Amino acid sequence: MDTKLLELLVCPVTKGPLIFDRDKQELLSRSARLAYPVRDGIPILLEHEARPLSDEEAARPSSPAPLA
Repeated sequence: MDTKLLELLVCPVTKGPLIFDRDKQELLSRSARLAYPVRDGIPILLEHEARPLSDEEAARPSSPAPLA
């Protein structure tokens, strides 16, 4: 995922920042406790497409990872 694109994207529910999880191909919104899918490089920022984050996932500290 492009770094500049990620800087522009926000959670559609809370307008908070998103964290890209490369392994799961998801954008995480800790404030909304949702994980939005990224399909074929396209973020699907629809609340009904997101899955809820578990307590463990929401509490996990974010580590900066390469986005490319």
